[in-house]
Amino acid sequence: MVKCRRTFLALAAAALALVAAQLPLTAEAQEKFITVASTTSTEQSGLFKHILPLFEKDTGVQVRVVALGTGQALDLARRGDADVVFVHDQAAEEKFVAEGYGVERKPVMYNDFVLVGPKSDPAKVAGSKDILEALRRVQAAQAPFVSRGDKSGTHAAELRFWKAANVDLETARGPWYRETGSGMGPALNTASSMNAYILTDRGTWLSFKNRGDLAILVEGDNRLFNQYGVILVSPAKHPHVKKDLGQMFIDWLVSPRGQQAIASYRIEGEQLFFPNAKG
Repeated sequence: MVKCRRTFLALAAAALALVAAQLPLTAEAQEKFITVASTTSTEQSGLFKHILPLFEKDTGVQVRVVALGTGQALDLARRGDADVVFVHDQAAEEKFVAEGYGVERKPVMYNDFVLVGPKSDPAKVAGSKDILEALRRVQAAQAPFVSRGDKSGTHAAELRFWKAANVDLETARGPWYRETGSGMGPALNTASSMNAYILTDRGTWLSFKNRGDLAILVEGDNRLFNQYGVILVSPAKHPHVKKDLGQMFIDWLVSPRGQQAIASYRIEGEQLFFPNAKG
């Protein structure tokens, strides 16, 4: 009995020692992650599911993505609730850096916006490469149009296009113009159910399954160019920002390894994003 008791105590002590030895390692491992505030398009297109496992395998650093509209993502980072922002509204990104919230903006990749609409095309825009003329026709026809209305990069681009088309939404909007205040996927679902026109990034459209009667009607206008940038949140503003790990992610994205990972992501053979980081 005494011998059994001694054996049990020895085993228990050994187990406790093993647990104690592992605790610092576990805590350290749990700290090897960063939070990236990004757009719904990078998540809903499937890009992150493709590239993040490669980054994590290369570095051992996990990435926790908070997918929001670009405006919301930048606001999240302003509060210090992210280490990195990866978004697509260059003017807003440059303002973010100029205000001291970001360290440096680096271009990563691009794709384009497309105008999607019902195949019946009541506004008669199909085949046009002029996004401004297409929007003027949509407004003139009072054809149903769905806007994200969420201060995202896509929403910002849409508002720029309406303004350039000399359409004053404050006076022109009516029942035909519907704001959803949602991400790209939900907004596309709304457009599909309403058989409405909508501006979307090509990446999310290619991964979107609930298309209904919608199709790409306008594409190819140089104004539809859609650039993505990445920024480290300023440690000077928020000392808790994981500067080294965040910079590691940025460096990987713009490296040949990261750029190739982005280029290799395809849906049904079609490339969704085109890397263009500056060396």
